[in-house]
Amino acid sequence: MARSEIFPVSGLIVSCQALEHEPLHGGDTMAKMARAAVQSGAIGIRTNGVHDILMIKKEVDVPVIGLIKRDIPGSSVFITPTLDEVKAIVIAGADIVALDVTNREGRLEAVKPLIAWAHEMGAAVMADISTLEEGLAAESLGVDFIGTTLAGYTLYSTQQEGPDFELLEQLCAKVSVPVVAEGRIWTPEEAAKALACGATYVVVGSAITRPQLITERYVKALYTQRA
Repeated sequence: MARSEIFPVSGLIVSCQALEHEPLHGGDTMAKMARAAVQSGAIGIRTNGVHDILMIKKEVDVPVIGLIKRDIPGSSVFITPTLDEVKAIVIAGADIVALDVTNREGRLEAVKPLIAWAHEMGAAVMADISTLEEGLAAESLGVDFIGTTLAGYTLYSTQQEGPDFELLEQLCAKVSVPVVAEGRIWTPEEAAKALACGATYVVVGSAITRPQLITERYVKALYTQRA
């Protein structure tokens, strides 16, 4: 099976992540979130950190996209920034390594050994990008999946509240590897539109697995209505 055929069908991938400062961080919470997602039809899970990768791999029998978010002083790159994180992700058992493949801080050159090592170990690579140019560059670097994860999160990418469907359509028209729609998808209708735009997979995280953000949206809507 080719690395890009890890998922047998297109569909929903649920991102189960909780950072250290968030209420659901630690324990088996993300593993339970993953199990609930798979029971309801998710075809894959995306998660952050060795602990949650290990726990989720034990809990569900679907492909896992692993990443490690690490803050490096003076750097804007925090999704799997170095080879150390790639190695930890692969050793933990993730099927796919997600990493920042943006045009920042010489990143397009720096990721080459990271991609090569992951492939050598039999893992696939998902490039988290923010622009069409980065997506094209990522394909030329040999990644297996391209995700719109960082659209709007780099200073030079389009800044908007909702999903960047225009970028998604452009990527799907110009690259041959599977495109993953990710970022700011809050409704089933937006997820369905992402597939209609050509995405092979759709990642939804905050709208499903981060109750503090879901609650915040409801509270803001209520206050707006009162005003």
